[in-house]
Amino acid sequence: MADLVKHHGTSQRRVEYVVRYRSQEPVWAKDVETGLPGDPTEYPAWFAAGAAPLVATLRAADPEAPIWTNGADQHVRYWARRILFEAVVHRADAELALDRKPHIDAATAVDGIDELLTNMPCFSWIADRHRKLNRPGETLHLGTTEHHGEWMITLHRGGFTWKHDHGPATVAVQGTAGNLLLLIYGRLAPADPRFAVTGDDRLLMQWLESSAL
Repeated sequence: MADLVKHHGTSQRRVEYVVRYRSQEPVWAKDVETGLPGDPTEYPAWFAAGAAPLVATLRAADPEAPIWTNGADQHVRYWARRILFEAVVHRADAELALDRKPHIDAATAVDGIDELLTNMPCFSWIADRHRKLNRPGETLHLGTTEHHGEWMITLHRGGFTWKHDHGPATVAVQGTAGNLLLLIYGRLAPADPRFAVTGDDRLLMQWLESSAL
């Protein structure tokens, strides 16, 4: 839990720095002075202290302003969306560590799936693994039980493409939007009874393993 708090608290401060200075070059965690305490018992207060400046900086910034990002969208709005889903998933990490069931609002989860699928090809370590799958033309379908969204993922030799669509697929998985978000982040397994999987479950496992953050 201390490592989780340290990680996300550092991410908060990195994003705040990037947006405040409208960075046009890559900024990594090591480039930002975080003020991390030496004593892990002080992490909670340190973590909480990083939230308000981040929110204030994001609210004051023009979402259309150009900025460096590590994703597909090179505007300030990217960082508001990215840090939101970092928070959503890491909160779920904490809840799972405490043997609690995470609950994620369906609309938020749907946007989170869109956001991750859009940015996966920009994350080099994921894109490299996707290129090695060698399952061109095969498809994965994700569908929500709340009817909030569905995604058709088509594999090709260079990676994958996706769109909001339905139809026959090599493998299909259905669950709540929140659980599907945690599935593609690798926090839940497809064998979990919260999912209904039909078709080639081996392809699903291969794609999820290659997509791991």
